[in-house]
Amino acid sequence: MEDGEAGVVKVPLLLKRREEREESSLGSRAWEESKKLWGIVGPAMVTRVSMNTMNTVTQAFAGHLGDLELASFSISLSVVGGFSFGLLLGMASALETLCGQAYGAKKYHMLGIYLQRSWIVLFICTILLLPINIFATPILELIGQPTDIAKQAGELSVWFIPMQFSCVLLLPQQRFLQCQNKNLVNAAISVASLVIHIFLSWLLMYKLQMGIVTAVLILNFSWWITVLGQLGYILLGGCPLSWKGFSMEAFSGLWEFIKLSAASGVMLCLENWYYRLLILLAGQLKNAEVAVDALSICINVNNWEFMIPLAFFAGTGVRVANELGAGNGKGARFAAIISVMSSTIIGIFFFALILGFHDKFGLLFTSSNTVLRLVDKLSFLLALSILFNSIQPILSGVAVGSGWQATVAYVNIGSYYFIGVPVGVLLGWILNLQVLGLWVGMIGGTAIQTLILAFLTYKCDWDNEASIAGARVKEWDNVK
Repeated sequence: MEDGEAGVVKVPLLLKRREEREESSLGSRAWEESKKLWGIVGPAMVTRVSMNTMNTVTQAFAGHLGDLELASFSISLSVVGGFSFGLLLGMASALETLCGQAYGAKKYHMLGIYLQRSWIVLFICTILLLPINIFATPILELIGQPTDIAKQAGELSVWFIPMQFSCVLLLPQQRFLQCQNKNLVNAAISVASLVIHIFLSWLLMYKLQMGIVTAVLILNFSWWITVLGQLGYILLGGCPLSWKGFSMEAFSGLWEFIKLSAASGVMLCLENWYYRLLILLAGQLKNAEVAVDALSICINVNNWEFMIPLAFFAGTGVRVANELGAGNGKGARFAAIISVMSSTIIGIFFFALILGFHDKFGLLFTSSNTVLRLVDKLSFLLALSILFNSIQPILSGVAVGSGWQATVAYVNIGSYYFIGVPVGVLLGWILNLQVLGLWVGMIGGTAIQTLILAFLTYKCDWDNEASIAGARVKEWDNVK
């Protein structure tokens, strides 16, 4: 009887102690993973917020020049420039897969070769995209933009060409450095560039009252400062393990590299173009100038906050790729979970912040009461977009770290362009909800995409993904 009683007492105690050890182990693992994640996310967040703040500062100065200047600058930067930037950004993300997995496998020499291949591919792509900038005015008129907006936006698009060439170096260099956990370098250089940009904008735009072209030239200059700072760090010995100098090997295996870059480009540029298309569609509504101005303000705020989940996108891609490259599938899965949870908490905070200042944040960009009233109406949709964006990019980061770019490209096409855009057009034009309807449709597409990516991540066989990553590293190491 006593033995039985003792047994009844001991089993729950053993189970309780085991549960406590597991909880302690889980908490310790979560803390360690969070430290690794934030070691990438924190500096990446500073980098991306700084770079996007340059655009926001310039747009704010443009907005105080007049409604036409704000609309034309927004169209030029977000639509014309955004088309090229979205494609280049996506193609550069191939480095997050390749460099991340190679670094995890300790094949450091491969990172410098990947960087040079990416420079070559992005340079060729930028040359091919130049006609979009050169012929921006007739293109914008052809798709229904008002003549005055299309004319000035087309002129500004030509002045944005140097900024696009800066992306050829900038985007691969950022990923090359962050995959080696050299994120503080990116952050320091971008912050320094932002300080210079704010000073030049204040001096030339506010004090000397120079025109809208000057605003674009200042933005070009500031982006190139960032590029040259990163390049100097890499070439002058900042990456001794991964940078062994320029090599002819960069020209070998280009076709395979182009295919992966193209898949990455399609995947991410479809996301990048999605909300830029919203501004383009708004240009064909009634009172197009007001609609474009109000929407561009909301999208700019969205893009600014989006730098935070985009930093999580980068951090998730690096952490997942590192773990898969090292053959640790369970570690990659755990990294994805921690990243989604962390980003979602931040997204909830900004959701509440936008709702709290729904009638105030528009004052940063314009003094037009008509535009401000429309911005106020759109504030809830902006807050909702921010909430969705706190989850969706992290799931895309899992895809990039795992090399699923081609699959996600199909998901993006279906959810964004077969669901989001048609529903937005239906609500905006057929049901006459105008810009509100457009944005509701777009949010619906984002929601569908988020659910599909979540399902793919949940069903993933992580041990198999680790085996695939190991095979990929060996294959690329043998490419000559």
